[in-house]
Parts: sequence; C-alpha cells; structure tokens
Amino acid sequence: MASEPVATPGAPQENVAPEKSDVSKPDDTQGEFKGDLNVSTALPTEEDLKKCEDLVVLDNKGSSRTFKSLYTADNTAPRQLIIFVRHFFCGNCQEYLRTLCSSITPEDLISLEKPTFITVIGCGKPELIDMYVETTGCPFPVYADPSTKLYDALGMVRTLDLGPKKPEYIQSGMLGGALRSILQGLKSGKNAINGGSFKQVGGEFMFEHGKATWCHRMRNTRDHAGIPEIKGILGLDGTAKPPPKKTWGSGLKDFARRGSSLGRPAKEGEEGNSSESKTKSMTGAKEETQGSALKQSSAAEELTPVETTPAVVHGEPASEAPKTETEVRSAADVDVEHPVGGEQVDATGEASKVEQAPAAKA
Repeated sequence: MASEPVATPGAPQENVAPEKSDVSKPDDTQGEFKGDLNVSTALPTEEDLKKCEDLVVLDNKGSSRTFKSLYTADNTAPRQLIIFVRHFFCGNCQEYLRTLCSSITPEDLISLEKPTFITVIGCGKPELIDMYVETTGCPFPVYADPSTKLYDALGMVRTLDLGPKKPEYIQSGMLGGALRSILQGLKSGKNAINGGSFKQVGGEFMFEHGKATWCHRMRNTRDHAGIPEIKGILGLDGTAKPPPKKTWGSGLKDFARRGSSLGRPAKEGEEGNSSESKTKSMTGAKEETQGSALKQSSAAEELTPVETTPAVVHGEPASEAPKTETEVRSAADVDVEHPVGGEQVDATGEASKVEQAPAAKA
C-alpha cells in the first residue's frame, strides 16, 4: 500500500493553493481560446500597491528603477497613465501605440488642467526597447518587466484568445499581423526569444498623487482600452486619429539603416542608403552653385573699370610720390615767380591758358 507523501519544511510543494490577493486573478485553466476572460475591474488597493511599489522596471540600457517612482517621483507629472503591453513583437499592441500616439501627444498632456504623462511597460527584455520605440514611433518612455511580477501583482492575466471582434485601432488583418510578428522576431536574431511571454496580456492604470484612480485589464490579446475612452478620462476630446501610414515594416527598415538590424550591430561599411545619398547629392549641388556664383563675381570684378580721379591740392594735382632732395635743390636754383606756360587747373577743375614767362637770367 502506497504511503501518502510527507511535506518537508522548506521544500517546494505542488498543488498548494496560492495566497489570496486583493485583486482576483483567474488562472490559465479557464482556457486560452475560449473567449474573454473574467478579469477583475477593481482598483488596486493600498495593500496591492505596497506589494508592487518596490518591484523594478528596466530602461533600454538595463538600468532599474522602482515601479513606484514612475508615478510618485518629484520630477513626474501629478497624474500618470501607465500602459502595460504584451510581448515586444505583438503587432496588435504596436498598432495600438501608433494610434494612441497619433491621437495624444506629450504637448496635449502637459497642457491639461491636471498635467499628465504616459509610460509604457512591456514584458520583454530591455534589449528590445529601442526597436520597439523605433517601430511604434512612441514618444513616451518605455520600460521592461521581463519577470512579469508587476503584471501578476496588478491582476493582469494570461491568454491567447483574440476576442470576439477586431478593435478599431487595428488596421491589418489577423493573418498579416501574425506573419509580420513572426518576421519581426526572426529579423531580431538572438533577441527573438527575448520578446516576452506570448500569453501575457496587459492593461491600463491611472495614478494620481500616488493612488490608483482608474484601471482597465485586458480580457484578450486585443482588448486594450479604446482611444476615445482614454481621451475622455484624460479630459481631451473623445475622437481618435487614425495611425500614420508608416507601418512596423518601414520603421524596421529605418532602424536598420541607422546602424542596427533589431539587435544586430551594423556591419562595417554599411551606409544609410538613400538617405545618405540624398544628403551627399544636396551638398554637392550646393557647393557647385556656390562655386559658380564665386566665378561670376570674380569675372564681373575683372570686367568693371575702376575710375580714379587724381587728388587736387591748392589748385594743382597732387604728386604721386614725394620729391627727392636733389629734385628740391634743382627747383630752388630756378626762379619760378610765374608758372610755366601751358594749361593750369584751377580749383573748379577747369583748365586755363597761362602765358609763357621770360626765361630767368643766369
């Protein structure tokens, strides 16, 4: 007869009920493809926030900061909207951020009666943050929680269900979005496995003066809060602008041109393709235009005659050079009481005849 297992103190135990939390979170046994999950709509309590306030998030350089500092630090806005997205290769979340950022700008948030800011957190590794920002065009700070401890503490769930219908912020088809996500992961090289858990979904949380005032937890992989709802809560008009035409693919190409291919360092000798070529062409054209202008200016200076008028001092033209001592003595030996015959220029510049004076006696 088999004996029942005896629990050993300090050893990990299976099938042990987890500790209760103020935020109810359904487990994965509800099913991954069986429709929306029944998530909690309750705000995180003070006890819930105490459990996660010291958990850390990482920036693009791997530097850490506490979760609490995102919404309570001195240099932060008094109201913070923190958006939790899925893995960094999720095309649905990328489209959500593109639509959000085209509808809500940092200038819009700062100009509100209650100055507000937005922070984004993903469940992948921090090495992919730069790629994510480049792909989405997100102007707001992006952090990583690869441990997903924050997701768990705030009651967010795991599922692969797409939900009953496609939300307005998604412009592409399901198959196309899935293929782009796979291609994006393949192009990232060794970082393909660092995007984060595919099952983890996120949500949106509003904090004011250190307390949670509004929240929305995703029930499926496409269940982010609608842009009109977000704008209404923030105090902006409730319309959502369509995302720009630029897709993640074009953002991926731009990122590669700037010296990296989704985590791959640029090879020596790679150039910025059309962007750099255009810059060189414009620079060459500008230098050629400037050179042509200088040549024309020089030619004009050579062809333009310069008129010179001899200076007149006391009715006589000024000498071009001072006389030498010998010339002065020679002039002193000759009596020149009267000017020599010829033309004399008066002060008005007119010439007048002067009669020939008798030669001086020796």
